[in-house]
Amino acid sequence: MTLIVPVRAASTAALATFACLAPLRANAQDASPWIKDTYSSVRLIAGSRSGNVLLGGIGFQLQPGWKTYWRTPGDSGVPPRIDFTKSDNVETVKILWPLPTKFPDGAGGISFGYKNQVTLPLRIIAKSPDKPVTLRAAISYAVCEKLCIPVEAQAELAFVSVASTEDGAISAALDTVPKPAKIGDTAPVSVRDVRREGNVVHVDVALQDDKASAGKEKERDVQLFVEGPTPDWALPVPKLVKREPGLQHFTFELDGLPPGASADGAALKLTVAGSGSAYEVNAKLP
Repeated sequence: MTLIVPVRAASTAALATFACLAPLRANAQDASPWIKDTYSSVRLIAGSRSGNVLLGGIGFQLQPGWKTYWRTPGDSGVPPRIDFTKSDNVETVKILWPLPTKFPDGAGGISFGYKNQVTLPLRIIAKSPDKPVTLRAAISYAVCEKLCIPVEAQAELAFVSVASTEDGAISAALDTVPKPAKIGDTAPVSVRDVRREGNVVHVDVALQDDKASAGKEKERDVQLFVEGPTPDWALPVPKLVKREPGLQHFTFELDGLPPGASADGAALKLTVAGSGSAYEVNAKLP
């Protein structure tokens, strides 16, 4: 099997084999057994069912020092690929992504992802609300320390609980997902303005409690992630270029576009985090 990294990847991922060990103990009703390889484990969890809208999750556990990637991995890395097409009585599944952390990719770049453990919440729409739902997921992801190892897992779970024991875990995971917002919204941290000058995009981020945090640089720092309209866009990590009271200025170049793509009118997704809050903003380039 060949591990493929995005065009902007700064390092070459290595292949390795992994041994499948016995599944860890799990609640047979509300969670599938853990599927465990050498450095990580993955499983499905089910929330309480009501009508045709269900909540669930994909839980990952990682060994100390190992990490996996966000939907956009940054300068290098492999995002998880999850296929639900073999599920029963499922119309759609939407993955809700918790805010990632940034970490060095080992080749001078920055990657986005998760360490230790993470649950990706799922919003599931059933085709028929009065029929059983069985979620089947083909999960492909990479776990990385100094080298990256590909992992393939097949998980299955029937949603049968009226009141699931996993509701608390799913609710906690939902709290880590950035909330939808608009440019100029009043919030603890917000995108105030997005503008373009040639091949450079400028993003101004407002931090409401910045004055109260004066002198505490870590508290005042915000994170900004940018994504293109499709996954094959590999835009650079935005750089903080200027800090003012209550305002931080970021820039990034329009680099990493797929062949034939134009930035004119492109719909970007900006994820901004700070002051314990995180938001997703859609912005259209001029």
